[in-house]
Amino acid sequence: MAKQRRVPARPPAKGRRAKPAARVARPSRPNPPPVPEPTERSGADAEAVAVYERGLAALGRHDFTGAAALLNEVLTDYPREHALHERVRLYLKVCERGLQPKTAAPRSLEEMIYAATIALNAGDDEKALRTLKAAPADETGRVAYMLAAVHARRGARDDALAELRRAAEQDPENRVLARRDMDFEPLHDDEDFLEVTAPLPSGGRRRSRPRASR
Repeated sequence: MAKQRRVPARPPAKGRRAKPAARVARPSRPNPPPVPEPTERSGADAEAVAVYERGLAALGRHDFTGAAALLNEVLTDYPREHALHERVRLYLKVCERGLQPKTAAPRSLEEMIYAATIALNAGDDEKALRTLKAAPADETGRVAYMLAAVHARRGARDDALAELRRAAEQDPENRVLARRDMDFEPLHDDEDFLEVTAPLPSGGRRRSRPRASR
């Protein structure tokens, strides 16, 4: 009996592709939620500060209307600048008072401090000095501190240090303020200024050490 031969499988016709095996359908996975883009904070900060500084410049020119418009722009257009908003609201009060009808010369301590602050912001050191010297007695250290700042701006070193010592005795917090205040920049490297503004040791007021005669 003749042996049967296996018939080889027929190759696919030329030009035709074999059909791929059917794929098992997989359950679709939900797409991940979109990642929010980071907020650009540095640019907003710089713009807010620029508008704020333009507002202060207008305030210095006594342009209370223009200053108020710029300061309000900081509040409305840059709502996240909370630290800046505190200072903006302070100067907005100055604008509101500046827009009020002119009244009599300041008489109370608060009125004189306010008038001196306006004069300092406007660069009128002479008016600020006259107003502060005419102010009634003040035990809070505010008048002495502002007098020290005016004297420092005018280059009167000894007068500035004398008033600053008095301000520091009346309110020790004035030591910290003076070190950060740009009005005292001409004295920042002065040894006596550094001694007057040295932080108090914990536990009480600091006694002034005797000073050598000059």
